Amino acid sequence: MEMLLSGRGLIISLIFFLLKFSTAIEIPLSVQQVPTIIKQSKVQVAFPFDEYFQIECEAKGNPEPTFTWTKDDKPFNLSDPQIIVSNNSGTFKIPNEGHISHFQGKYRCFASNKLGVAVSEEIEFIVPNVPKFPKEKIEPLEVEEGDAIVLPCNPPKGLPPLHIYWMNIELEHIEQDERVYMSQKGDLYFANVEEKDSRNDYCCFAAFPRLRTIVQKMPMKLTVNSSNSIKQRKPRLLLPPPESGGESSLTILKGETLLLECFAEGLPTPQVDWNKLGGDLPKGRETKENYGKTLKIENVSYRDKGIYRCTANNFLGSATHDFHITVEEPPRWTKKPQSGVYSTGSSGILLCEAEGEPEPTIKWRVNGSPIEKNPFAGDVVSSREISFTNLQPNHTAVYQCEASNAHGTILANANIDVVDVRPLIQTEDEENYATVVGYSAFLYCEFFSSPEAIVSWQKVEEAKPLEGRRYHIYENGTLQINRTTEEDAGSYSCWVENAKGKTAVTANLDIRNATKLRISPKNPRVPRSHTLELRCESTCDSYLKHSLKLSWSKDGEAFEINGTEDGRIIIDGANLTISNVTLEDKGIYSCSAQTALDSVADITQVTILDVPDPPENLHLSERQNRSVRLTWEAGDDHNSNISEYIVEFEGNKEEPGRWEELTRVQGKETTVLLSLAPYVRYQFRVIAVNEVGRSQPSQPSDHHETPPAAPDKNPQNIRVQASQPKEMIIKWEPLKSMEQNGPGLEYRVTWKPQGAPVEWEEETVTNHTLRVMTPTVYAPYDVQVQAVNHLGSGPEPQSVVLYSGEDYPDTAPVIHGVDVINSTLVKVTWSSIPKDRVHGHLKGYQINWWKTKSLLDGRTHPKEVNILRFSGQRSYGMVPSLDAFSEFHLTVLAYNSKGAGPESEPYTFQTPEGVPEQPTFLKVIKVDKDTATLSWGLPKKLNGNLTGYLLQYQIINDTYEVGELNDINITTPSQPSWHLRNLNAATKYKFYLRACTSKGCGKPITEESTTLGEGKYAGLYDDISTQGWFIGLMCAIALLTLILLTVCFVKRNKGGKYSVKEKEDLHPDPEVQSVKDETFGEYSDSDEKPLKGSLRSLNRDMQATESADSLVEYGEGDHGLFNEDGSFIGAYTGSKEKGSVESNGSSTATFPLRA
Repeated sequence: MEMLLSGRGLIISLIFFLLKFSTAIEIPLSVQQVPTIIKQSKVQVAFPFDEYFQIECEAKGNPEPTFTWTKDDKPFNLSDPQIIVSNNSGTFKIPNEGHISHFQGKYRCFASNKLGVAVSEEIEFIVPNVPKFPKEKIEPLEVEEGDAIVLPCNPPKGLPPLHIYWMNIELEHIEQDERVYMSQKGDLYFANVEEKDSRNDYCCFAAFPRLRTIVQKMPMKLTVNSSNSIKQRKPRLLLPPPESGGESSLTILKGETLLLECFAEGLPTPQVDWNKLGGDLPKGRETKENYGKTLKIENVSYRDKGIYRCTANNFLGSATHDFHITVEEPPRWTKKPQSGVYSTGSSGILLCEAEGEPEPTIKWRVNGSPIEKNPFAGDVVSSREISFTNLQPNHTAVYQCEASNAHGTILANANIDVVDVRPLIQTEDEENYATVVGYSAFLYCEFFSSPEAIVSWQKVEEAKPLEGRRYHIYENGTLQINRTTEEDAGSYSCWVENAKGKTAVTANLDIRNATKLRISPKNPRVPRSHTLELRCESTCDSYLKHSLKLSWSKDGEAFEINGTEDGRIIIDGANLTISNVTLEDKGIYSCSAQTALDSVADITQVTILDVPDPPENLHLSERQNRSVRLTWEAGDDHNSNISEYIVEFEGNKEEPGRWEELTRVQGKETTVLLSLAPYVRYQFRVIAVNEVGRSQPSQPSDHHETPPAAPDKNPQNIRVQASQPKEMIIKWEPLKSMEQNGPGLEYRVTWKPQGAPVEWEEETVTNHTLRVMTPTVYAPYDVQVQAVNHLGSGPEPQSVVLYSGEDYPDTAPVIHGVDVINSTLVKVTWSSIPKDRVHGHLKGYQINWWKTKSLLDGRTHPKEVNILRFSGQRSYGMVPSLDAFSEFHLTVLAYNSKGAGPESEPYTFQTPEGVPEQPTFLKVIKVDKDTATLSWGLPKKLNGNLTGYLLQYQIINDTYEVGELNDINITTPSQPSWHLRNLNAATKYKFYLRACTSKGCGKPITEESTTLGEGKYAGLYDDISTQGWFIGLMCAIALLTLILLTVCFVKRNKGGKYSVKEKEDLHPDPEVQSVKDETFGEYSDSDEKPLKGSLRSLNRDMQATESADSLVEYGEGDHGLFNEDGSFIGAYTGSKEKGSVESNGSSTATFPLRA
């Protein structure tokens, strides 16, 4: 047996023990004892829809009790054939068959054995009649308008509760108001009738919900005759009835609901009011219903007795009625007699006290008979107690105490058992218990003993009673061991001893490791709308893992097992995830771990951060021309300290409604002295900032207007816009609205030639541009711009130097020469033009060149000009990316900001031969076991006179090891193919082909192929189609195919089927087919494979190849070959090849291999 031992479990266990000590001793059924009724019916109603009606009475005792019944205090025989009696109990059933009304009455059960008789409380069995309205003829009612009338209902009697409704024949409720009222008895009252009250279908319905029955009274007809002279009258009470006089008495039971009603007729309709004479109506328990006609007081107490008055008023008078209310109460126990177990020679007392109004009468019985008829020697009997002295076994009996008054009777049984036995231990022997280290352990030893016994515990191996403050033995025999340790594990013996003897049982205790728990992270601070993730890390004893359960709660309220339906809160075992957190998610989160033996919890404080609330109550003080003090109150920072405040202003006349930042203030400050500009109507607002973000802006402050003043600053960024020669368009940044300081802003512009001893020329403008004509081109001027408004001028302006408009350069540079660097690159040198001929700021020089003809075939080229610019003052430039072996023309010109000047005289030069580009293709068109034939195409650009080709090849065989490179020089430029001999059979080769001029050979193109094997497919490509055996084979295949198709067609027409193998032959798998095809050769679409080994340089005896130069490498924008001034950096050299030979776009053919 295992126990739950946590803080909460310990408290529950202690409460259980205390309750156990406070109740009567439970006698085991193995000991002889008087009967005790353990179950009985209360009021039983024979509802017509029930199958049967059961009246229960069950009791225990030793010897086993027998049962008898009384009905209405007379013996009741259970031998009636209509009754079904239960075995071994007093319970019996009355089937709902036929007439059962004769069973109605008050029953009492008697359970008896040789030691005594127990008596049940009265059990009332009610057989309700089916309620019906009597069949009657209701005469029509006819009244004059304004008269009072009552429509009687007189509902039939039936099982309460009773609900009454007035409706018409269409089941629509008759409307009730101050004039029309239904009484508690169901009658319908009219204080004064109106013509609209006429109808012939007033129906009274009585509903009995417990019987599931509604009955209807015959419809009544009411006719209201109109009258021209309706007389008004003062109120007259109809409820209570006039015959009751001005007062009446009513008794109400304590705890019930008091309902008083008053209804008066009269015209105008009277109003009803209530009061209590000599006191106030009970507050909180009284309500006035039905337009004040009903006073309702719930849960009536004794202090509610007294006189209640209702008053009906209209302007003609009033009527009153007094209700004398008496509060009484059925009997209730104040001291109920308690059963007891006594030993021979002991003494005892039975107490029986009850309260009620009127005061209850108390009677004693013994074994169901009046005590006067069965006195015991030594008993002292009074109305409220019985005393026993020197009890003997024959005193064993059941005593009954009965209290009754006018409102009911209550009865209680008290067993007096005189027993002398050896202790009986009711806890099983060898019971197993477990707890965890540090918690308390409880070992049970429940027993029965009479006379009283002494309980002791000991550890089996120590054989001596347990001693020490950690051990406590309760009166019921339970042993508590506090603050357990691992050493407390083992077997314990419980010994119980009295004067009749002693008995013992053994209990076994296991000690487990305590469960540990930790929530992470601790006390997190999470911004609003972010995700909160909490983890509950727990460890427990291996024996307890199967019972470990984790649960989460917030502020003491548990979460659902899996979180919320919307998925915002997700609980996955030890993990709690809350998405899109809000301020309501802050609080103390707890994770609890519970096992079969202990429970532990850990908490963490979750703080939700949010942007601050806006600052409040902005106030302006210390108002000056150029400053004002702004003060505010901080809003809620939402758990994150305010780091700073941003003060913004609005007042820009050009952009009204636009808020701009004025200053920032540290978060601990809530006031700032603001520096202001003149001539602005300011309004301020404040934004609070914390680690989460910015608050909404505060409400704006009051306005503060500063007076105008002269400008504090002059325009900035004075410059000249691109203009015509001898012209200056002067521009500047205009002052912003907040910088103008006053009305009437203008700009005073002054200028003069730089350094000239002449007067300043001046002009005042309102915009921010001025056009000035000058006598010379690109001349320097001193220029000043000053801000001016109606209140004065700005500070003394600073001079800036501006130049008048530029013109185009009017002379061309002279080309000194063109030095050919290589077949694609030349260096051009020229003389600079004089400064006075630039007519502006020299930006650089431009080279124009174009190809005139090819020296290879002498063809003339159309003029296509190429341009390359060089920034700054320089006298040379490099021209790249030229075609080799060609003639070019070249010019040089200067350019400034205005544009380019005239070109120089064209200079003619020629480029030398270069190396060719790679051949356009290389293919192996024929292969045998030791030969291969290669074919190729001319390069797109020969770059000179072609002298031949260099063919190289080597063995590769699909490995990283390669064979020696073999060279073949082909000196016939027009030859488009080559036949290689003496190759190895079934060997893979890689071929390289370069085109050559007198300057060397170009880049290679590559190809791979494999020679054929021995004896198979030799000479497959040597005109195979002309061989006789091949022609015969093809004819045989065609004939077989025709026969096969014919057979399949015949089978299909006959409905026959062909085999799966035939299907596969007709529809081969494309994947299998492709594998078969690949056995006839290999194909490689790679241009080059990484090779290693003893590879000779493919560049031997070759000149350096020449790179494809680009304009980007030499013109403006170059980052590698030119300095900022455009000068050439480093020597120009061709790139050299390293490693394996390069190839571009090779293609290979597929050839058959020898099997």
